[in-house]
Amino acid sequence: MLVRIKNDISRFFRDQKGDASLEAIIFIPILLVIFVATWIFFDVFRQTAINQKANYTIGDIISRETEILDETYIDNAQSLLYHLAQAEEEDVDLRISVVQFVQTGEESTDGSYMLAWSKARGDWSAHVQADMVNYTDQLPLLAPGDQSILVETRDWYEPTFQIPGIEDFDISTYSFTRPRFAPQVIFEGINDGTNKQWQNNGWGNGDQDAPGGSLCNNNAENGSEGDADHTSCSSDSSKANGKKNKKQS
Repeated sequence: MLVRIKNDISRFFRDQKGDASLEAIIFIPILLVIFVATWIFFDVFRQTAINQKANYTIGDIISRETEILDETYIDNAQSLLYHLAQAEEEDVDLRISVVQFVQTGEESTDGSYMLAWSKARGDWSAHVQADMVNYTDQLPLLAPGDQSILVETRDWYEPTFQIPGIEDFDISTYSFTRPRFAPQVIFEGINDGTNKQWQNNGWGNGDQDAPGGSLCNNNAENGSEGDADHTSCSSDSSKANGKKNKKQS
């Protein structure tokens, strides 16, 4: 009897029938989990890259602007972000700001960043000057008077599959770009000269009449801006633009 039991046990351990099925039952779920986790990690990096490229695109577009921006422009930038990031409207936030470096000391590097203007869409609010303290380490070193365009985006990401270690989170991107074709980026009603108090420096570049024989309208330094009003000004054409004609020899 003992010999028979011993032989049955030995035969059981030598029998390989069903090994493949047993291995599949054990390893297929593990392989599926690894595959899903790998795909999720890849998708996170893919979506992050898409959002960063969308950020760069918006910053590059604004850096090329030479016209005055307005609220409609920011709305269209938000719509472009939706399209480029392939995201839902309620999941995306956008903030565009322009900062300028102002020299405050003897050295050109002694200064601070002043907020020229800031606009936001989504759940974010626009920056205020007090926020610039937190961005000092993130901003490039600029020459006095130079501006930089800050573009910030935020996209709520929800993984297709919920796996441990990867929860829903915000994909945040940030970039700064220097204006390319103009020294500054102007926004309507903020830094477009609307609230500037024009002064008369003696050449009529304010709302006051120009003194002497220069043009009677507001800018005696530019004859092109006053050509239409010559009839009400001095008849001496040599002073039409605040400069005398070259003396004839």
